[in-house]
Amino acid sequence: MPLRLRPNDPTFYDLFTESANHLVEGSRILAELLGSTAGTGLSSSHQIAAQMKDAEHAADETTHSIIRRVNSTFVTPFDREDIYRLASDLDDVMDFMEEAVDAVHLFSLESLPEEIAEQIEVLQRAAQLTAETMPRLRTMKDLAEYWIEINRLENTGDAVHRRIIAKLFSGEYDALTVMKFKTVVDLLEAAIDAFEHVANTVEQIAVKES
Repeated sequence: MPLRLRPNDPTFYDLFTESANHLVEGSRILAELLGSTAGTGLSSSHQIAAQMKDAEHAADETTHSIIRRVNSTFVTPFDREDIYRLASDLDDVMDFMEEAVDAVHLFSLESLPEEIAEQIEVLQRAAQLTAETMPRLRTMKDLAEYWIEINRLENTGDAVHRRIIAKLFSGEYDALTVMKFKTVVDLLEAAIDAFEHVANTVEQIAVKES
């Protein structure tokens, strides 16, 4: 077996954990937005959209830090391509969540289908699991349960998405409202799918390093 040089520098693992924690914050803001539309209407949607924009900018900064670190480090803890891919996958999740919040704000939506709460619950669970898993990249141990659970959550998200789309096209809403709601629902579904990409990348890294 060839000798593998693995640096002891924890920076990459810390940065990936930081990136995942941004997703926890993003999913929290999503839940706050849902509470706003369900309760006080749009009175605070501008502030919530601004919070999400700040969270997205912070996530971008962490992604840039990861890229800079890769470009300035001679020996990385695992393949550079995998580091780039994982950083990009994590960033995609935040981008989709931010776009969903922005759509609610731009469309001036005063309410959302109640089933969207289930999508946000999936995102919150996936974000928390990801934040808990990133530090384990350092040892590459006990990672399988992560991608298995994320896959299960993604399947749950798919089922919820189908139910919401069926409801939107049931005739309960006018065509313009359907378009607005579907934009938000599809962006949340894209964020859930992006978590599966994160999990797939983690699995690929674990297989290579095993």
